[in-house]
Amino acid sequence: MVYKPENPVIVQSDRSILLETNSPEFESARDALASFAELIKSPEHYHTYRISPLSLWNAASAGLNAEGIIQKLETYSKYDIPQNILQDVRDYVARYGRLKMIKEESGDLILVSDDEFLITEITHNRMVQQLIEVQLDKRRVQVKHGMRGRIKQALIKIGYPVEDLAGYIEGDPLDLRVREITVAERPFALREYQRDAVEVFYAQGSSHGGSGVLVLPCGAGKTIIGIGVMEKVRQHTLILATNITALRQWRDELKDKTSLTDKDIGEYSGEVKDIRPVTITTYQILTYRKKKDDEFVHMELFNLQNWGLIVYDEVHLLPAPVFRAVADIQGKRRLGLTATLVREDGKEDDVFSLIGPKKYDVPWKVLEKQGWIAKALCTEIRIPLPEAKRLEYAVADAKAKFRIASENPAKFTVVRNLIEQHSDDNILIIGQYINQLQLLAEQFDAPIITGKTPNKDRERIYGDFKNGVLKRLIVSKVANFAIDLPDANVAIQVSGTFGSRQEEAQRLGRILRPKSEGNFAHFYSLVTKDTKDQEFAANRQLFLTEQGYRYKIIIENSEKGDNTPV
Repeated sequence: MVYKPENPVIVQSDRSILLETNSPEFESARDALASFAELIKSPEHYHTYRISPLSLWNAASAGLNAEGIIQKLETYSKYDIPQNILQDVRDYVARYGRLKMIKEESGDLILVSDDEFLITEITHNRMVQQLIEVQLDKRRVQVKHGMRGRIKQALIKIGYPVEDLAGYIEGDPLDLRVREITVAERPFALREYQRDAVEVFYAQGSSHGGSGVLVLPCGAGKTIIGIGVMEKVRQHTLILATNITALRQWRDELKDKTSLTDKDIGEYSGEVKDIRPVTITTYQILTYRKKKDDEFVHMELFNLQNWGLIVYDEVHLLPAPVFRAVADIQGKRRLGLTATLVREDGKEDDVFSLIGPKKYDVPWKVLEKQGWIAKALCTEIRIPLPEAKRLEYAVADAKAKFRIASENPAKFTVVRNLIEQHSDDNILIIGQYINQLQLLAEQFDAPIITGKTPNKDRERIYGDFKNGVLKRLIVSKVANFAIDLPDANVAIQVSGTFGSRQEEAQRLGRILRPKSEGNFAHFYSLVTKDTKDQEFAANRQLFLTEQGYRYKIIIENSEKGDNTPV
């Protein structure tokens, strides 16, 4: 048996992988593992990854082959790779592309495979049978009309991802050019990694491109990449954003950095229903219905224009009801943009099947080293629960325990200390519970933005913060979604959503835009020690660890939170 004690990785037969954090090879091994494995947990000394079918299929779709993955494992492993892992990697990677979908001149969609036994297997699966029109021969089946997305969903669930090469229906043409000088008379050009992402997605217009997900950090310019793709496609485009603020940021960027004008760009929101060659809407509008059992009123937007491209911003937040509509429009080019593929509802395989596989991924730390995003210093401050709250916490159910711990009043003193420490900085205070945020707003004389804040007021407050009129801003969960506050350089998270990794991604992203003076950002997470708050915080940390950040943990030794950290 081979033993290389200097290597940091242990590969185990249950598909888990342990990575030593104190090894000199930690960073390079982490980057290698991230290309084909999922991070499961990240305590101080060993991080745990897991190889899954979906992680391997995403790797395969991005161009990694089985031998390349095995070579990475062998490069960093202390011990021989278990035989079953070698076999799993080869087997699952080989499954990607064994089934291909093509379109014949007649317009019929055909599933083809060189493996006639695989065709036999899928034609005898009850989920798949109902989506097949007819078996043409031992290696080809015809897909029922309109079932392109549904059959891909069904097949990935039985372990056979489809490589979709059926191409696209061309949308109406759009004359769009990216400016070299913006409306604000600033020079403008896509950065090298942004151009690379566009080229990988578009793939010279071939059937190998045109659908998939681009994974880049918040602050890396995903909107600019979307604009670059639009310039390549040059067809009518529907953009789905997370909220009205994000919608208008897309509109403003398009007007500033492209040849499009007001007559080309439409807003389809709760306030305006204006359909233009480029139309921007929100997930909230698409999932609106008058009653719980009614049809979704605005889902027909997908069919109201001959769209050539549909952009799903923050695709990890794509609501489940929209997946049905996405399944019906597989003939359109589909671009997903996100900072993380992690979904709290576990529907990553639906994103893979219906939007497309991961096409491009650039780690946050890579862009940080290149100066494109700020360096982040992440600190978790653990604060005792006050004596007066301990009985209430002890007798509460799990959900109430989390809220009591999240709203720990001792956090207020820590917030005050941090505000004093960063008196010259631009500070975002972010939380989950409105009552807690309102108390903070009153105590620190800072404006607050919640989901109920009128859009005009939001835009005015955001504008004051961007212009330096405000140095502190308190925001609820609305801060999770595509808010552009480039000068924010300190975030204080007083409470979060249970264990949401995607939320941590968005909140950290609020402060990662490059800074004009220095390039450091501070992200503080205030956590109540030895409670449900601390348990869920451990899961939220996983996202930061995935991206190469390490948490510094400070423990306050007083329930008032005003002692020297130890």
